[in-house]
Amino acid sequence: MLSKRFYIRVVIKVLVIVVTTLAMVFLFLRGSYAISFILLLCLMVQTDLLIKYVNQNNKKIIFFFNAIKNEDFTLQFPEEGNDSSFNELNTSLNRLNNGIQKIYLQNQAQEQYNKKILNQVEIGILTFNNKGHILFSNPKMEKLLNYKPLNHIKQIQLVDQGLFNIFKKIKPFERKLFQLSNERESIQLAIKSSEIISNGELLTLITVQDIKNELDKKETDSWIKLIRVLTHEIINTVTPITSISASILNYYKDEDKILPIEELDESKIRMTAKGLEVIKDQGNDLMSFVKSYRSFLNVPAPDKALINVDKLLEKVLVLMTQNKNEHVVDITITSPEDTIEIYADEKLITQVLVNLSKNAIQALNGIENAKLELITGVNENGKKYISVKDNGPGIPPDILQQIFVPFYTTKNEGTGIGLSLSKQIMHLHGGNLTVHSILHKETVFTLLFE
Repeated sequence: MLSKRFYIRVVIKVLVIVVTTLAMVFLFLRGSYAISFILLLCLMVQTDLLIKYVNQNNKKIIFFFNAIKNEDFTLQFPEEGNDSSFNELNTSLNRLNNGIQKIYLQNQAQEQYNKKILNQVEIGILTFNNKGHILFSNPKMEKLLNYKPLNHIKQIQLVDQGLFNIFKKIKPFERKLFQLSNERESIQLAIKSSEIISNGELLTLITVQDIKNELDKKETDSWIKLIRVLTHEIINTVTPITSISASILNYYKDEDKILPIEELDESKIRMTAKGLEVIKDQGNDLMSFVKSYRSFLNVPAPDKALINVDKLLEKVLVLMTQNKNEHVVDITITSPEDTIEIYADEKLITQVLVNLSKNAIQALNGIENAKLELITGVNENGKKYISVKDNGPGIPPDILQQIFVPFYTTKNEGTGIGLSLSKQIMHLHGGNLTVHSILHKETVFTLLFE
């Protein structure tokens, strides 16, 4: 930053001081005390001038950085009228000041831009430090909590104690659901947490989203899908009954009159018996459909206990080996070295795994080198899982969106509640059942446990 002239002048002044010192010592040793004293005074004056010369620049630089620290960019140093070395220094400081001011203004503009975006999003955002002090909260967060201004997370206790406990104990990358009720309404909140570092300080970032509308929409969509499937099944069952009943009725009526017995022949009676038999079969099918619906609605609450997953999968392997179809399927178990245990209802989870394995074996019919793999482990979020993977034809995307809808099926046989019942069982365990499929390559159903 300093010019060469400044350095040269400092060096010259130092050399003059050194020469004066040597001359003073030499004359003092020669007995010229008066001249030595005069040189000593000159030495003191030269030293003082050197210190002032250097301090003049130091004070200017310190003053400059203090102004920058206080975000004062109005400071300007004169670039003319001084010593040339100082003019060059002042020019450099002014350029640096203008550069820092430009960067500062750009950062301020970017910060304002980011704040405007955060204030417009439909998700509540809040950050707080390890002492609980809230450093930022957008208007959506204050609206969701119906409380402002938010300065400390302890204020959330005034909103709801349960919500405060979640904010206080939630771990990074964890997701929680919470129903917040007040005198106006009840809203379903999805709460997510993460960590960020700002100015060297570790902060907790909380995002809160009202998912009530999304849940209502998904619930409506689910009802529409369910009603569509129920309507399809009921119409398919009732239509033949209506048609056959009308045909039988025509055997015994002529317009609005009942035909006399003597006009009935043996063929009409036989057709009547066959028609009634079909009506009976259709009625039984409809009763089976209703019973399956009842079983779907009456899943028992899980009787949970600690289960060794390896032993559970070995049990499923034995069951599937005994019940395999005629086509050959290679069934294997893949598990980590460490034993995994889950807290679940063994009977219900076995039911889910057997159902998924049976579906996989059916899908593998006609596939060369058919393989079914039961996989267990812990994912990157620390959740334990069991996957049922096959190398079958896969599931088309349009069907993939429907497979968990109750009573939806692409098979000629079956009620279509197996997958939806399995998903419900996993929800009762606080977990989830997901599916991933690639056509002509693989299908993977995964049981996720909390």
